[in-house]
Amino acid sequence: MTGIVDCHAARLERQGYCILPHAVEPGAIAELGKHLADAFAHTPMGVGPFYGERTRRFGALLRRSSVARMLALHPVVLGIVEQQLLPWCDRIALNLTQAIEIHPGAPAQLPHRDQDMWPGPKGAMEYLVNVMWPLTPFGAHNGGTRLWPESHVDQHIATLPEAEAIVPAVLPGDALIFLGSTLHGGGANRDALPRRGVIISYCLGWLKPFELQWLVYPPSLARTFDPPLAALVGYAQHRPNLGNVEGQCPSILLGDSLPLYIGAVDALRPDQQLAAAAFHADPDRD
Repeated sequence: MTGIVDCHAARLERQGYCILPHAVEPGAIAELGKHLADAFAHTPMGVGPFYGERTRRFGALLRRSSVARMLALHPVVLGIVEQQLLPWCDRIALNLTQAIEIHPGAPAQLPHRDQDMWPGPKGAMEYLVNVMWPLTPFGAHNGGTRLWPESHVDQHIATLPEAEAIVPAVLPGDALIFLGSTLHGGGANRDALPRRGVIISYCLGWLKPFELQWLVYPPSLARTFDPPLAALVGYAQHRPNLGNVEGQCPSILLGDSLPLYIGAVDALRPDQQLAAAAFHADPDRD
């Protein structure tokens, strides 16, 4: 698996996107589509030019489908994402899970970089990685995702010519992975049928996510998650001590009971543990 991860991670870093073909069986994606069918049928169209007046969107996919939980923990995808993000954080976090249905007649979406939701400096690090899982085939005719290759290299260019965009042809079972710094946007749907897909994105563990995971998946629901998934949605500290509950890892909320009084427990990086030990061992400190 390491070779597959390294190959695709290198392509992602070079182009700003990569495609992981046949990442899962198409049957699993068909099952996901069944799990989400009611939500697609009943969710109103978006409001505003960004979300799209001819587009349906809804989140909280981990409580809607066991397949979505599986996709969020896909080992090759996580390996690729971690190569991009772990240089800048202690652990990654789930940024959002969102289903998107672009209807016939929908215009192309404004090109954008998803990292721009955070007002921090750009170019020195990656803030997030997106993974699009098509539920229907994506192409230029039906609103497939438009990408500007290598647009992550100079992130201060707000727009690029439409002619420079590509629309990768991806099928159910494929994963389209692109950086939060890559200029992209949904395409115009000139087909007779809606285009459906699911996007799962991951961000630096110290960022506030797009979708407030702790509210979307409260402890009563997160208790049903496998521990790695619970940690991914926020029931884990980001060292040092960030995102704690009463000075402890928020995973304590997933137990059967929570003591009325609990003591704080350090969650430090190894370098900080060494620095603290050296400080207290210094005979000249006092």
